[in-house]
Amino acid sequence: MKIKSLEEIYLFSLPIKESEIIDFFLGASLKDEVLKIVPVQKQTQAGQRTRFRAFVAIGDYRGHIGLGVKCSKEVATAIRGAIILAKLSIVPVRRGYWGNKIGKPHTVPCRVTGRCGSVLVRLIPAPRGTGIVSAPVPKKLLMMANIDDCYSSARGCTATLGNFAKATFDAISKTYSYLTPDLRKETVFTKSPYQEFTDHLVKTRTRVSVQRTQAPAVATT
Repeated sequence: MKIKSLEEIYLFSLPIKESEIIDFFLGASLKDEVLKIVPVQKQTQAGQRTRFRAFVAIGDYRGHIGLGVKCSKEVATAIRGAIILAKLSIVPVRRGYWGNKIGKPHTVPCRVTGRCGSVLVRLIPAPRGTGIVSAPVPKKLLMMANIDDCYSSARGCTATLGNFAKATFDAISKTYSYLTPDLRKETVFTKSPYQEFTDHLVKTRTRVSVQRTQAPAVATT
């Protein structure tokens, strides 16, 4: 069995351990943006050690989004590492309607809440044509997730951009956590790739028997 799409990975909850898997499925449609680069310092015996922390958002503007944070001595290395971590954290985004189900889904399917630190972000469905009513950081993440209309509410120390972005990403990733009535259908279960390969190995495996020979006894005088 071959994995033919990214949705199969999410369906069977398979871990994505290499960023090249995302490159293979999404390819050139991925766009990344550096949200912020923050210098951080650590006091050592030799003095202060300065490193750079990069926050990078990545998405394909078609329902997939990821967020990565990386700290390194150089800015370029931090950005490169944050992009890799953002690819590994990519999640699918569920979209829905406000009111009549006409045209393509344009907003979040229900009210969702995300939290990180003291920051709490709430996303609320909005009518078509409203646009994204939010601060610049959540607006960028919602645009990458292909959400056209959305109200938002934020609470806490939103000046901390890292927590603000993480709370928004947490809220967006929860859109598939709610079992709405349209998803309450009889599920047709299929074998996961793990189970399918296990069954295949059981059928094709050949047992090898090893005969143990006892060493001859050594006479002692």
